[in-house]
Amino acid sequence: MKDLVVVAAAQPTCSAAPTKNGVSKAAATPTTDEAAKNGHEHCTFHHDMELDHRPPTRESLLPDMSRSYRLLLSSLGEDPDRQGLLKTPERAAKAMLFFTKGYDQSLEEVLNDAVFDEDHDEMVVVKDIEMFSMCEHHLVPFYGKVSIGYLPKKKILGLSKLARIVEIFSRRLQVQERLTKQIAIAVTKAVDPAGVAVVVEGVHMCMVMRGVQKINSKTVTSTMLGVFRDDPKTREEFLNLVHSK
Repeated sequence: MKDLVVVAAAQPTCSAAPTKNGVSKAAATPTTDEAAKNGHEHCTFHHDMELDHRPPTRESLLPDMSRSYRLLLSSLGEDPDRQGLLKTPERAAKAMLFFTKGYDQSLEEVLNDAVFDEDHDEMVVVKDIEMFSMCEHHLVPFYGKVSIGYLPKKKILGLSKLARIVEIFSRRLQVQERLTKQIAIAVTKAVDPAGVAVVVEGVHMCMVMRGVQKINSKTVTSTMLGVFRDDPKTREEFLNLVHSK
């Protein structure tokens, strides 16, 4: 078993996930086709404890990223060799990998078969899911909350998976408009419901720390698909549930 761990740790991409009885599906390096089939051909960095595997971090990127942050510090007129900044380039590189760990996750692996047959056709709403993301225009954070509703058609999704879907797409370089739509489309792919509604409320540091510097401004975006777009009463019910205390 120790030999298997050493081999897996040396791979630049994910090796195969363990089977249900705990035995590895492959001890050797997976082929390109196998990696693509497993959905980990570009595996890099994440710590999703519900997954049945632990892909290695893309540590090979850290030296180049650290050098880039060191150059940035020098360009700002700082001394990257002073005590307080000695480890800052490496810390910043690791932080950026964490902030963008959503690139390394797919919908299929996060769902992890948590889709269940259930004779339920009433609205399901999970609201106020905390969200943290990075503005792709200025590389500064935006954060807020996400509310998701869907109308099942005999299939329901494990409730925690809605929050994990938010994580997949928020932990990337984003704009809020695209993030909102990607979440809605992902829920649609997961359970093929009669409709999906997503509302995102965000505070953007690019408007708070710089530019217009409006500290109390919030941005609200929504995506309505299926019955939520076509039926005003269904849409109104969802919005009332989201805004209720």
